[in-house]
Amino acid sequence: NRIPKIWLHNMGGLKHISTYEEKKISKLLTAKRAKVFLESRAFMRQCLSHLFNINPLEIPLKAYPGEIPKIPEGMGNISISHTKNILILIWHEEKIGIDIEESKRKFNYQGIAKKYFQNTKGMKSTKKINQKDILNYWSAIEAAIKCDGGKLSQDLKHWKLIKGKNKDKIYHANKELKLQLNQFEYKQWIISITNKKRFFSNDDLIICENFNDFGSFKCC
Repeated sequence: NRIPKIWLHNMGGLKHISTYEEKKISKLLTAKRAKVFLESRAFMRQCLSHLFNINPLEIPLKAYPGEIPKIPEGMGNISISHTKNILILIWHEEKIGIDIEESKRKFNYQGIAKKYFQNTKGMKSTKKINQKDILNYWSAIEAAIKCDGGKLSQDLKHWKLIKGKNKDKIYHANKELKLQLNQFEYKQWIISITNKKRFFSNDDLIICENFNDFGSFKCC
């Protein structure tokens, strides 16, 4: 199996490449959501265009608001995440999920810990939990839900983190589903990647970041 392809994009510098259907959908959204919707779909089209050497508008992408984006069977699997002005996309042959969060994101982590993670195996007691613990856990769950195709509202309480010596996993008890988890810090973000079959070494992962003037990426 090939390693995943990962692209990261700072929003605002990408020409919108949109199908008629995507433009039509965007008109039903608020101005803010429409901007993110159109740029994220253009971003996915550009990335997949480079990967498959196909015109961006000819990429058979189905990516409706609030739904997991899909490409046809045989072209692989994709997952996308968005935080503030950052988009990240991952492609792999197998089902995969990705999430990105700002590592210094401010939120009521103690309230979330008490509500969702108080009795979670592998977590510290809520008195000892810090912001980073909860953000890492939340990000892992987001990536797992995207890989599985579930819903945050339905599945949040069922995902449990299994900490290993060198490898972490995340487990859904009701579905008896266990996923491999890669989680690492990249610049000012926490990135989580989940898939069923393979744990990828963080040293293997390459993030391609930002389009240059010729429409290609700079890889880090």
